[in-house]
Amino acid sequence: MASSCLNSLILPPCSLPRKLTETYASLSSSYPALNPTSISTGGALKPIVINGDPPTFVSAPGRRIVAVGDLHGDLDQARCALEIAGVLSSDGQDLWTGGQTVLIQLGDVLDRGEEEIAILSLLRSLDIQAKAQGGAVFQVNGNHETMNVEGDFRYVDSGAFDECSDFLAYLEDHQYNWENAFLGWIEESKRQREDRKLSQNHWGPWNLVKRQKGVIARSILLRPGGPLACELARHAVVLKINDWVFCHGGILPRHVAYGVERMNYEVSHWMRGLTEDDESNPNFPFIATKGFDSVVWNRLYSRDMPGLEGYQINQIQSVLEETLRSLGAKAMVVGHTPQTTGVNCKYNCSIWRIDVGMSSGVLNSRPEVLEIVENKARVIRSKRDRFSELQAVDYT
Repeated sequence: MASSCLNSLILPPCSLPRKLTETYASLSSSYPALNPTSISTGGALKPIVINGDPPTFVSAPGRRIVAVGDLHGDLDQARCALEIAGVLSSDGQDLWTGGQTVLIQLGDVLDRGEEEIAILSLLRSLDIQAKAQGGAVFQVNGNHETMNVEGDFRYVDSGAFDECSDFLAYLEDHQYNWENAFLGWIEESKRQREDRKLSQNHWGPWNLVKRQKGVIARSILLRPGGPLACELARHAVVLKINDWVFCHGGILPRHVAYGVERMNYEVSHWMRGLTEDDESNPNFPFIATKGFDSVVWNRLYSRDMPGLEGYQINQIQSVLEETLRSLGAKAMVVGHTPQTTGVNCKYNCSIWRIDVGMSSGVLNSRPEVLEIVENKARVIRSKRDRFSELQAVDYT
C-alpha cells in the first residue's frame, strides 16, 4: 500500500487506521481543525473518511472518482461537463445522479465568465446531495480564486461584476443568512440572468456608476473574511484522495517538505481574514499562492515547452516522481494550463492535465473529464450524447 508523507511522518493514506487518526489528533495544537470526519453510506462500500479542515487527505474506498478542470464562470459548459461525468441530471433540475461517486473540481471557477457564484452554488448543492447518497464533492482553489481574494480583478468579466451586485442584494434580502442565500442562488441566478439580458441599461464601459457598484460588491464578498472568501476557504489547495493527488497548478518536493496540510490551513486561514492578528501564522501563504512555482501557479508539469532536451525532460520527471513518492501517491491531476489536444497524461501517465479551456471565456472547447475507477484512469467526453473513451491507464 502506498504511504503518505506529512512532514517526514509516514502515514498510511487509504484505509485510515487508528494510527492515522491519532497522528492527525496530535497536530491539533498547531492545526486545530485537522480532525477526521466521515461520510456514511447505506451501501456496501466503507464510509468516506476526511482528514483536515479544509480537507487534505481523503479515504474513499471503492469509489468512482471524476475530476473536472477549470470552469471560468461558464455555467452552461460546467453543467455539460458534470452531465458527461454522470453526476448531474440533464433535466435542468440540478440533481445529483452520481450515487457514491466522488467529484473533484480543480479550481479556477472564477474570472473570464459571468456566472461564477452560480457554479459555486451548484457545486455546494451537489455536495449536500452527494453526501446523502454516500458520495462527495470536493474543490481545490486555483490561482484565480487566490487572486480575487487578494483584490486582483483584472480578469473579471463585466457580467461577473453584475452577478456580485445582484447576489449581494439577494444576500441582504435573506438577512445575510449565508446558507440559505448561497444554496438558493443557483435557482435565483436563472431569473437574474434573464433580467440582465432584458435590461436596457446593461452596463458598458461608459456606465461607471454600475461598474463601481459591481467592484464594491465583489470587494465586499471576496476580501479576506468576506462571505464568499470564507466559502472558498472551505476548500484546499492540495487534496489527496486515495492514491491520487489533486491540485490546480502542481506540487513540488519543497511543497511536500513544507507540509500540504500546513499550506491548506494557512491559505484557508488567510481567506477567512484570520492572519493579521495571529502572530503564529504568516500574513500571507506565499509558498502556496505566490510565485511561478507556487502550488496554484506552477506549470512545470502541464506546459510542453518546445526545444526541451532529453535530460531536461528527465529532470522534470524525476521531480514529479520524487513528489509523488514523498506523498505516497500514484499520480497527480492538475488544471491551470489549457490543453489544446484535450485531457492527456505525460511522464508515464504520472501526471494528468485536465484543463481543456472549456469556458467560452477561454477556448470554448468541448468539455472532457477524467474518470478513475479502481486505479484505472480514462478520459470521457460527450460525443453525440454518448460517452467516448479516449485513453485508459491501469495503475494497479
